[in-house]
Amino acid sequence: MSLVLAAAVLVVAAYLLGAFPTAALVARRFGHDPIAEGSGNPGASNVMRVAGTRAGLFVFAGDVAKGAIATGAGMALDGRDLALACGLAAVIGHTRPPVRRKGGRGVAAGAGTVLVLFPVHGAVALVTWLTLVRLVGRASVASLTIVVGLPVSLAIGGTPGRELAGIALLAAYLVVRHADNISRLVRGEERMLREPGTTA
Repeated sequence: MSLVLAAAVLVVAAYLLGAFPTAALVARRFGHDPIAEGSGNPGASNVMRVAGTRAGLFVFAGDVAKGAIATGAGMALDGRDLALACGLAAVIGHTRPPVRRKGGRGVAAGAGTVLVLFPVHGAVALVTWLTLVRLVGRASVASLTIVVGLPVSLAIGGTPGRELAGIALLAAYLVVRHADNISRLVRGEERMLREPGTTA
């Protein structure tokens, strides 16, 4: 198999890996349906909201792993360009799955990609996200902050143009995926990460 064909196959595999329904499977183990409850979003934040912290952390870890595995596979096959392409494919698979109507926001899968490509920046972003969640109680605020801030941080750090462009594209896509959250924030209607009645 030629390298080009192998790369194409890997990108498709990364998309399908990203589409793996982590949130739905974990939430059902805890007796919940993230599509029918909370915000209706099949992601870690909504699972944490409706099924508790432990369930949410399982989903978060699984979604981060999807992005990291896809990116790492691309890196192993043909370096950083393919790694970024596979990471983007995994995020798109997570947000736009082929067999379900709704996907997640993509931040956790994107975090997996960033942690492989830029581990220091990824770790700082994760700590920042956790800190902001504790301060403001809204995952969307924390997510949008790190999504917008990451390309700026990478640019200041001298990241090469092609990689910086790829991360900026990822960031722009994730902002678009948060359009509903942004509208609710403007109206003062955005949900808290944890709501009364959920279990820890």
